Amino acid sequence: MPGLLSLSEEHRLSLLVGAVTDYAIFLLDPTGLVATWNAGAQRFKGYKADEIVGQHFSRFYTEEDAAADMPARALRIAAREGRFEDEGWRLRKDGTRFWAHVVLDAIRDEKGVLLGFAKVTRDITAKREREQELFASEQRFRLLVEGVRDYAIYMLDTDGRITNWNAGAEAIKGYSANEIVGQNFSVFYTEEDRNSGEPQRALATALSEGKYEREAQRVRKDGSLFWAHVVLDPIVDDEGTHIGFAKITRDVTEPRRAQEELESTREALAQSQKLQAIGELTGGIAHDFNNLLTVIAGAGDFLLRNSHLSHDKQRRYLEAIVETTGRATALTNQLLAFGRRQRLVPEVMDINLRIDAFAEMVGRILGSPIKLTVRLEADPAMVEADVTQLETALLNAIINARDAMPDGGEVTISTFNCELEGGTAVCLSVADTGHGIPKADIGRVFEPFFTTKEIGKGTGLGLSQIHGFAAQAGGRAEIDSTEGQGTTVRILLPATAKAVAEASEDEASVDLPSGLRILVVEDNPHVRAFATQLLGDLDCNVVAVEGGPEALDMLANERFDLVFSDVVMPRMSGIALARAVERDHPDVPVLLATGYSEELLGVKSKQQAVLLKPYNATSLGRAISQRLAAREGKAA
Repeated sequence: MPGLLSLSEEHRLSLLVGAVTDYAIFLLDPTGLVATWNAGAQRFKGYKADEIVGQHFSRFYTEEDAAADMPARALRIAAREGRFEDEGWRLRKDGTRFWAHVVLDAIRDEKGVLLGFAKVTRDITAKREREQELFASEQRFRLLVEGVRDYAIYMLDTDGRITNWNAGAEAIKGYSANEIVGQNFSVFYTEEDRNSGEPQRALATALSEGKYEREAQRVRKDGSLFWAHVVLDPIVDDEGTHIGFAKITRDVTEPRRAQEELESTREALAQSQKLQAIGELTGGIAHDFNNLLTVIAGAGDFLLRNSHLSHDKQRRYLEAIVETTGRATALTNQLLAFGRRQRLVPEVMDINLRIDAFAEMVGRILGSPIKLTVRLEADPAMVEADVTQLETALLNAIINARDAMPDGGEVTISTFNCELEGGTAVCLSVADTGHGIPKADIGRVFEPFFTTKEIGKGTGLGLSQIHGFAAQAGGRAEIDSTEGQGTTVRILLPATAKAVAEASEDEASVDLPSGLRILVVEDNPHVRAFATQLLGDLDCNVVAVEGGPEALDMLANERFDLVFSDVVMPRMSGIALARAVERDHPDVPVLLATGYSEELLGVKSKQQAVLLKPYNATSLGRAISQRLAAREGKAA
């Protein structure tokens, strides 16, 4: 360092310029002859100092530039304006080209006399190639975006104003670029969406979540609406600063219309299937109900016409009516099972014991040509289900198996443990060796009223009841069948660790307090008269009305111990009436009568309870007793 300081300023400057290798720094005389030469100039241009000093600098120019008098022009501009700056091709000693950034400064003495020029050249070939590659890439991308016509692709600034516009955007939305650039993108939204702040919400969502995607209606230039699938992405620069949004919109009106037409076709098909089911119901259920009603009507008519029959004959006819009514109720429950609307009474049971006890009756149903095999392998075999519905499901499966083997065969009833949605289950299986089910029909067998049997040979509700029962019990039903080999129906029920409840005593009759005041609410006059008669036989004082409004008027003026109401009524449902009574008369319990399940009704109040239809004097009396006991806080 001391050695450098001892040198003259001119000498130090000469050393500095000579040591620079990233720039060519040299002097020209006023005519353009090279006067000095540094290491950087030698590296860029390939000439040594003794080869180039005294030569005219025009030899660094291309033949085209030299012919266009570019060297002289550079000197003239620098002399006139004090500086000349340019980028262009220059030549090395070996004739190769490089892209140079050139600065030419005029050098004058104190009197302003031109002494020459200082020339600084930098090789920026690599930088130019990168810029050209980036420019070419941007051009290709721009051509790609502008050439797309199926998508509107454009950009927004940070406030949502449109900054560019492609051909697809013009085709979809109807605006040309000079019409829409600079406007806020909210112009494409419906008035309702603008009033609700949806455009601003879209920008905020894109920023907070990194993306906004939606399918909604948008507005074209002519005011018409179209369905658009929209994606909005935020754009950030290399430093992470938010600089705008990229927006892509696709017109999905036609695909959406096609989907709606498909859904409409499906609905029409479903409606057609419903109509077909109704027709099958007419030929199946109506036939069975007519048989049952014939017995009931005939027995009742005979009793009315023959009042002097002996007690034994009267009893036989009455028993026929009661038994047939029970069969009609069971048939109705099959319909409700498929709709999952029957009220179930689940209890914990050992399914092996239940089937073992049921097997003797099954043998009588199947008859001698069919061999029955029972394999009870489930261990443990505890499930919680409605016993009646379980036996009905088993009976339906067995009857189907019998009908599939008119010439005899084998039915195997088995139980085993399996898995059901990650938990332990008990599977009840009924397999036959019958003719099987056609592959085309296997997907419909659980539909109500669908049957592969001949007309009049079945209602088509057996398998649908199995399906409904299994679903209500928390499980599922499955079926496998091969034509000519047989069919297997499986009912999978969740296993339970609960203990079997002790059997309660089924009282033959219930003694109610004498003189209870009961308000009966029933819109059907025949059912209303029947309920009034039953309650009268139970020594109750009954007031009967046909609807909820009348009942509320009665409660406002008279005292009642209990309200007994139907659920499905015009003007005011039983549920609505029960809620009104609970609100205005909290000391009056309500008993609702229905064939639907409590879960369907949503009855959750302790003041309300449900009695399953059909009911008789015993079940009605017991239900009233339980309601009154609950009111008093005692066990029923």
